[in-house]
Amino acid sequence: MENNEPVRIAMWSGPRNISTAMMRAWGNRPDTFVCDEPFYACYLKATGRGHPGAAEVIARGEIDSRKVIAQLTGPIPDRKHIFYQKQMTQHLLPEIDRGWLGAVTNCFLIRDPAEVILSYIKKNNDPTLEDIGFVQQAEIFDLVRADIGAIPPVVDAGDVLGNPEKILRLLCEAIGVEFTDAMLAWPPGLRETDGIWAKHWYGEVAASTSFRKPSLREPLPVPERLRTVHERAREVYGRLYHHRLH
Repeated sequence: MENNEPVRIAMWSGPRNISTAMMRAWGNRPDTFVCDEPFYACYLKATGRGHPGAAEVIARGEIDSRKVIAQLTGPIPDRKHIFYQKQMTQHLLPEIDRGWLGAVTNCFLIRDPAEVILSYIKKNNDPTLEDIGFVQQAEIFDLVRADIGAIPPVVDAGDVLGNPEKILRLLCEAIGVEFTDAMLAWPPGLRETDGIWAKHWYGEVAASTSFRKPSLREPLPVPERLRTVHERAREVYGRLYHHRLH
């Protein structure tokens, strides 16, 4: 059923997921405005993490979380019907107010922790549990579930890559918007709506024109030094995976 009211979608994901490809899918809809990791500057300013281009992100981004929240819950830019917000779970630091979550439709994009870790260590060799966002994702999921009294939509990256149309149709149905084939393919290149960090992180997605098919290769094992991180992340992932749309 199509919803005629404005729709604000906060899609909560950890890093090294298909979150940017998902943003491409939504950004290719003519009725949708997208924003890219709106709390990133707040996160970098507060934590001092040495991410590529961090100083530029802080200088050019919004570091006041209250102003970010006002943008996310205010009028949708460009007079669009849907406001798609690509959100990183680890960016929602404990000191940031959670009250605004009730003003948006919260959805959750999950990915197998082994795949996340193996991708992450290409950029940072020693990630902590906090870095990969699973525990924060569970915290947000539990808050939203308690607030709405229902299971919020969860989609798994593997399911999306395996059958994009099926999963995106289920997601659209769950949040009350009409599916469109425009979500299945998009022009290559970067976008004005990409964060200024795109030049550091988005090389692969900039070359993409659709969701890539899942790899058939056997995954490599997670390094032994990260076994505890992997096990804890798997516990959280398994709980959310149980609720995925499929």
